[in-house]
Amino acid sequence: MKKKTSEYEDNIRKPVRGFGKLNGINGGDIICTIICLIVIVICLTPMLHLLAKSLSGSSMLIQHKVFLLPKDFTLDSYAYVFKDPKYIKSFGFTTIITVLSCVLSLVMTTLCAYPLLFPKLKGRGVINLLITITMFFSAGTIPNYLLMKDLGLLDTPLVLMLPYCLSVFNMIILRNFFYGIPDSLREAAEIDGASFFRILVTIYVPLSKPVYATLALFYAVGRWNGYSDALMYVKTQDYYPLQLLIYYILNNINSLDIATQEGFTTPGLGIGLRAATVMFSTIPILCIYPWLQRYFIHGATMGAVKE
Repeated sequence: MKKKTSEYEDNIRKPVRGFGKLNGINGGDIICTIICLIVIVICLTPMLHLLAKSLSGSSMLIQHKVFLLPKDFTLDSYAYVFKDPKYIKSFGFTTIITVLSCVLSLVMTTLCAYPLLFPKLKGRGVINLLITITMFFSAGTIPNYLLMKDLGLLDTPLVLMLPYCLSVFNMIILRNFFYGIPDSLREAAEIDGASFFRILVTIYVPLSKPVYATLALFYAVGRWNGYSDALMYVKTQDYYPLQLLIYYILNNINSLDIATQEGFTTPGLGIGLRAATVMFSTIPILCIYPWLQRYFIHGATMGAVKE
């Protein structure tokens, strides 16, 4: 009887032909791989198209013969970009704003998430509720503009950093990551006489490097790609972040005194110049991903669910 049962179980475990393993490869893995390849192609095609246009000659661009590979390879569009001081100045300004905003956001996120760990904090439930409500409701664009005006932040670099220095979603990720750190470590430090901030600096921050790397990536990408707040709050051209400058170029705003604007009057060169400016703003932030990738998955998964 046992032998028959064993044979029956063996038959059950055998894969059905056409739906099981094929030469040691699982059919589900093949489907997932195909889906991932399709997604990769969809994501890479627009970028490769822009890169090809930025490296192609004007005659080929006029004839619309450029798709994924450059035609009549040239670096004229990039030469225009790097010769214009406004691009370089805006690039440097955006880099500084991104770094400062990222550091400020991480500090504010930590100061908001850390106190919510302590059960003795009075009104902790109410605070959590009020913070969560802000994820679903906001005052709106006009009240925010009036607030920035009353605070005297309009047309200043601070308006690009202070209003969005704290993301509730990122704070929840960090708070949940803190929850996963054993309370025994904190209690032992408290017995040894460690202060509130010393526990944070010596225990929680060092153990939270993966999630900090993940949040830094979120904040940096958000600030680097942001232009809508600058479009509303900034009027001085010296404070234009790179994305806003590119926004005006792509929309061909004639009122701007752009040194490379004569490129738009040359047939075909304007197309390559626009593609080059987009690539000029995209490549730097893409270079950050390989350095933070090993922390990204670990930090996102550990901070998403409380263990």
